[in-house]
This record gives sequence, structure tokens and C-alpha cells, in this order.
Amino acid sequence: MSVVSESISRRVTLGYIASHYGFELEPSFSDGVTVTSIADSTDSVRPGALYVLRSGADPSTLSVAVARGAYAVLVPPSLVSEAQSAGVPALLATADPETMGALASDIAGTPANTMAVFVVCGDDDEEVQADVVRLADFLHMLGNPVGIISCAGSSSLERELEMTYPLGILDVQHTLAVCSEDGAAAMVISADNETLRSGAMEGVSVDVLGSIETLNTAQSAAMLESTRSRYGFTIDERKRLVTCDEESSWLVGQTAAAGGIQGQRRLSLAIAMALDAGVRRSNIRNALRVSKEMQ
Repeated sequence: MSVVSESISRRVTLGYIASHYGFELEPSFSDGVTVTSIADSTDSVRPGALYVLRSGADPSTLSVAVARGAYAVLVPPSLVSEAQSAGVPALLATADPETMGALASDIAGTPANTMAVFVVCGDDDEEVQADVVRLADFLHMLGNPVGIISCAGSSSLERELEMTYPLGILDVQHTLAVCSEDGAAAMVISADNETLRSGAMEGVSVDVLGSIETLNTAQSAAMLESTRSRYGFTIDERKRLVTCDEESSWLVGQTAAAGGIQGQRRLSLAIAMALDAGVRRSNIRNALRVSKEMQ
């Protein structure tokens, strides 16, 4: 996919991008040109796009992108002549992942800010993906429309999303924007190597980070930092890695939850993460009671 599309983006001018992110614009008088999407693969280019030439990509793709409707390109300064030959305005910069994440989020309308963003991490990718499903189900049980990013199945509310994994920066921003537009109140993301590329969550602010692993304080802090560093998201420095605790385990024990010990641990993590997000204990108890009655 590798695109932030027009349907969920805001229109921005090249002049704004150049001044806000410190890029050089060539020619300078094209500052009023408006772009409506951003893409880093030619297949994803739509009319009005800003085409970003990936590191190591063939410069000949610039002309392909323009033929498909790109209004402008973003290339390293060393490729200014190739950009000029493509016949559209060029933003000149060697953008780092942090800048690309901020730019993609900007064009998408900062969708992460419209939802509570939950991220699950851990040492076992399959377990992380299973924890994501359980958390999403629990948040839905609490009455939240939920979006999911996971190679085990991404979705926006009840709608499945077709994705090619692992996802990059633009893919993540696109999916967040789609889910925001659909009305999702919460987003659950699987931070695993099958789902996300390194740096894929640049430009995303995370509200709750959790793991089912049994960790001491130092190990929890190390996992939080390694996950943040690998995937590039931001999180409040006062936040800790959420794991199963006595309170969440006690609440699970009151439900006679099905699924065996591992199923109970997954529910315990979901409860702990919901509590960390500020969900009231009474709401959690009510949801668990309703769930038990429906079994």
C-alpha cells in the first residue's frame, strides 16, 4: 500500500511542507502547489500525490510517478537534476524516519490523536498477535469501536483491511486514518516483526504499551525502551510497561473466564491495559459480568 490517501488526508501546500520541515523547494515559486496524498511506491501514486523516492530506489521511478499523477516529488539534494527532468516541483531533503513519520501524520490529519492507541509487545510474535485479538475484543466489550493493526488480521471496526506485511510508516498512518474516519475510539497495534518494519510507528503517540511477559521492574523498563526505539513511536515518559498484576488477575478470577490458564492471562493483560487507560473498575466489572451471563 505505502500511501496516505486523499480520502483521509488534508490538503497541504509545498510551501508549508518546505518551511515546516526545513526542506528546500525547487523551484521556489511552486510554494502554492497543493498535494493531497503521499506515497513511496509508484503503484500507490494517485493524482495530487507527493511521491517520496525511497532510499536506494531507481530515480527513473520519478517519471513513472509523475505519469501516474504525482504533483511533486521528495528526493535527496543530489538528485535535483533527475527531479527537474521529471517536470514537477521537487522538495529536496534526505528525510530521516522521524521526519517522514511527522510528515505522513501531518498529511493524514494526525489520526493517532483522535483515538486511544494501545500497543502490545513481547518476545513471542504469535503470542503478541493473540494478545492483540483479546485486547481488541475486550475493548469492544467495553463499548469502544476498535481498529486493529496485526499481520494476523487488520480491521477497522467490523471491516477487514487487506494489507501487505510488514508495514512501513505510510502504511501505518494510512490505516490509522482509515480507522479514525470510520469512527474507531481505540486502536490496537501488534508490535512484532511480522507486522511492522523498523521505525514504522514514527509519528504515532502511544497511550498504553503492554506485554504478557513476566518481568521485573528493570526488565519492563528495558522492554519499553527497546520497543519504542525499534518502532519509533512516542510515549509519555511517565508511562510504564503494563503487565498482568494482582488487580487484573483478581478480576479475571471473578469471571471463571474460559480458555484455560493462557486465556486467563491474556484477559488479565487486557484488563490491566484498560485500567491503565483510565477505564473505571466498575465498568470493567460490569462488562465481565455481562460477558459471563452471555456465555
